[in-house]
Amino acid sequence: MHYKAVKGILSNDNTMNLYRGCQHGCIYCDSRSKCYHFEHDFEDIEVKENALSLLENGLKHKRKKCMIQMGSMCDPYMPLEKELKHVQKALELIEQYHFGVTLITKSDLILRDLELLKKINQQTKCVVQMTLTTFDENLCQKLEPGVCTTQRRIEVLKELHKNGIPTIVWLTPILPFINDSQENILKILEECHEAGVKGIICFGMGVTLREGSREYYYKQLDRLFPGMKEKYQMTYNDQYTLNSPHNRDLMNLFFKKCQEYQMMCNYLEIFEYLQEFEEKTPIKKKDIHDFEQLSLF
Repeated sequence: MHYKAVKGILSNDNTMNLYRGCQHGCIYCDSRSKCYHFEHDFEDIEVKENALSLLENGLKHKRKKCMIQMGSMCDPYMPLEKELKHVQKALELIEQYHFGVTLITKSDLILRDLELLKKINQQTKCVVQMTLTTFDENLCQKLEPGVCTTQRRIEVLKELHKNGIPTIVWLTPILPFINDSQENILKILEECHEAGVKGIICFGMGVTLREGSREYYYKQLDRLFPGMKEKYQMTYNDQYTLNSPHNRDLMNLFFKKCQEYQMMCNYLEIFEYLQEFEEKTPIKKKDIHDFEQLSLF
C-alpha cells in the first residue's frame, strides 16, 4: 500500500475510485489490463490521500444533485478499507450533501455501513451492485480467492433487501468451460429472486481478455485448471471477446428466468435506473404534528 495525491476524484460521469488496484485477486480481473497504465504492482494498492477533500469540494460545488458511483475499477470494500474507512467517510459526505450513491462490490464489509446506506436511501437513492459468477463455493474460492463466497454475498443481498436497499447483480464473467453451465445460471438466478434483487446485468455468457489481464488469467488457469489454457488458445486464439460455446442457449435461459422472476435484465434500462437521481421528500416536523392532530379524529 502506498499513498498518492491526485488532481481529481470525480469523473465526468460522477464515478470515483478511492483506491487504485485491488486485493481480492479475482483471476479474471479486467482492471489488470495494460490499457489502464498501472505504474505500480496491482496488489500494491494506491490510496488517494486527498480524495475525501476533493470529493467534499466537488459535492459542494455541483449545481445539480446526482448519483455517485464507486467500484468501477476496483472493489471499494477491500480488506484495507476495514482500517482506513475511506469509503465510510465518503458515504458520510454523500449523505451530508444529499447525493445518491451506488457501489459495486463482492464484499460483505458493506454491511458495516448499512445504517449510512439506509440514511442515504431515505433521502435520495442508494443502490448496491453485487457481482456473482458461480454458485459452487469451492470454485468461487478459486476464481475469487480474496473475497467472501457467493453464498455469503447472497446473504448480504437478502439483508440489504430486508432494509429497503435496492440491489443489482452483475452476472459476469461466465468463464467458458468453467462456470458456463445451465445448472450454475439457474441456481444463481433462483437465489437472486429469493434475495429480492431488482435487476441483473449480463452482457453475454463469456469473458473479455486484453493484454495484461490475459497473461494473468492464463497463468492462473495453468495453476488451477491444468490444460485449460491450451483449450482456450485453441478455441479463441487472441480474441478479445471469448463467448461460451453455450452462449445462445444460456442467454435465452437468462432472459426467460428473469422475465419469470420479474427481475430487470435489459442492461440499458438498468444503467438508466442506476444513473437516475431520486429526491425523496422527508417528513417535516410540522407535517408530523398535523398528522397527529388528524389522527385524533
